[in-house]
Amino acid sequence: MTDRAAIRAEAARLRAAFEGEGAEPVETAILQPAEALLDLYGEDIRARAYVTSDALRGEQMLRPDFTVPVVQMHMEHGAEPACYTYSGEVFRRQEDDPDRANEYMQVGFEVFERDAPEAADARVFALMFKTLAPLGLRAATGDIGILMAAVEGLQTTERRKAALRRHIWRPRRFRTLIDRFSGRAPVPESRSALLACDDPMAEAGPMIGLRSSAEIAARIEALREDAEAAPISANEVALLDAILAVRETCPNALEHLRDIAVDMPAIRRAVERLERRLEAMQASGLNVDALDFEASYGRTHMEYYDGFVFGFYAEARPDLPPVATGGRYDALTRQLGQGREIPAVGGVIRPGLVVELGGLT
Repeated sequence: MTDRAAIRAEAARLRAAFEGEGAEPVETAILQPAEALLDLYGEDIRARAYVTSDALRGEQMLRPDFTVPVVQMHMEHGAEPACYTYSGEVFRRQEDDPDRANEYMQVGFEVFERDAPEAADARVFALMFKTLAPLGLRAATGDIGILMAAVEGLQTTERRKAALRRHIWRPRRFRTLIDRFSGRAPVPESRSALLACDDPMAEAGPMIGLRSSAEIAARIEALREDAEAAPISANEVALLDAILAVRETCPNALEHLRDIAVDMPAIRRAVERLERRLEAMQASGLNVDALDFEASYGRTHMEYYDGFVFGFYAEARPDLPPVATGGRYDALTRQLGQGREIPAVGGVIRPGLVVELGGLT
């Protein structure tokens, strides 16, 4: 087991380095109100968080990450632009893999910058890249915003687009919905039988659960509307598949996505943002010609990333999780800002993994 004192010393060095880059140190409570996290992620968050209750404060969660409380703090009290750093433990339940840590330290660097988001992306990524350079890690990058733009541009109903947006971070469910909405997969028999009834509630038994009869009726009507909607075209599905298949070096990926944008103009602005980001990275001294880009990267992480995403991996240790991860989360500031928003991007390093790989000194 890696020595805790060594991990804390590495965390202190990383945090001091981030302070040297202009970040203001901040602290967040270990116990976080569950309400905000449940509003953001739904009941799914319970599967990966430790939940407790308090007679006065209600449901609480052991801090699953720092980003949400840091965004809440900034939206309540922060000035613009702003840059923060922090360090401390986070807690994640592990039900499938007993070898994965359920408590570990993170050191983070977050930038809130309205006027130059691509430059902020490059600043955070370059800092992580250069900080971790002694470990010889493989850097992976992606952009959730391109897929989100593609979904927004589909010629289908708003209800279907909302469902696809909601499940972008659940690749299997996303694929199931695409297959259903395009007519590739049949509607489940149980749903077909339900929709065939003139009055599905006529022979219903006693009401059980929290949904009212009006809510159930509204859901049935929504399912009927969906069943009558025209399928997503085979051409649009092929273009979505082409986006998800992009996995090349950054310059080649950019060219490929430009080609796709000719037939799917909805992604053009997102592709232009990718181009500006790569230019900013190049200006930061990074060799983007050798940098990997994967359009589907980041889709299994926490659901607040909605743009640029990245991770750093020890290829010689495939048993280890990513040493560092991060990305852009503009929508999160909008959700937590009660009508206000500011573009934001950040990243975290796990000092325990840094120590396990030999340290940075």
